[in-house]
Amino acid sequence: MHQHRTAPSVAQVSLIGLFVAALTTAQLTASKVLAFSLPVSLPVTGAELVLPGAALAYALTFLASDCYTELYGRRAAQVVVNVAFALNFVVLALVWSTIAAPAAENVDAEAFETALGASTNVVLGSLLAYLASQNWDVWLFHRIRDRTGREKLWLRNLASTGTSQVIDTVIFVSVAFAVAPAVLGVGEVLPLEALLALIVGQYLLKLAIAVLDTPVVYAVVALVRSRTETDDAASTA
Repeated sequence: MHQHRTAPSVAQVSLIGLFVAALTTAQLTASKVLAFSLPVSLPVTGAELVLPGAALAYALTFLASDCYTELYGRRAAQVVVNVAFALNFVVLALVWSTIAAPAAENVDAEAFETALGASTNVVLGSLLAYLASQNWDVWLFHRIRDRTGREKLWLRNLASTGTSQVIDTVIFVSVAFAVAPAVLGVGEVLPLEALLALIVGQYLLKLAIAVLDTPVVYAVVALVRSRTETDDAASTA
């Protein structure tokens, strides 16, 4: 006897797609360090905001995971997070195998490797930071939802994303630019002042995105729920 299985909705596939696309982009852009001039000088960072190139793309993964957790529950969100973690290795294997493959004469293989071949310290930092912060984000979001029900979505979004971004930022910067270079001898060990500037700069951007994306989370959740309720009403009519 065949069991009937409901096909995933467009919203569900879209959120998973956004999560994976942002995660892949973050993996490929993590090695570039960005620097933005500020109109005022801030403590630690000074007049320049320094952060890894993956910060914006990675922040979008939290938007997608928070929407997904709210709509489909903790277990479904953790499946997405952990499967995506495994797929990180697929992305890395494909990139590294392409780098290792022989290049045509008119192709600058060194430039290609420089652009896409993330260093070992950056890969380790990003993978460890991802695994810890994303699972924390899903767990805390669901824990708060157990207490608040459907109310106070803004609290779940800000609390889970704000704290998970601290975990992500500290682990990534510390491992990529201090621990891995010192222990494995890969990359350069940055001085404490530079490490703090990277941590603060990256976190300020991620926190700003978490605040700004709260209305987006509300809009996505409301839209999906309204369409789901409409479809359910039509199917029972």
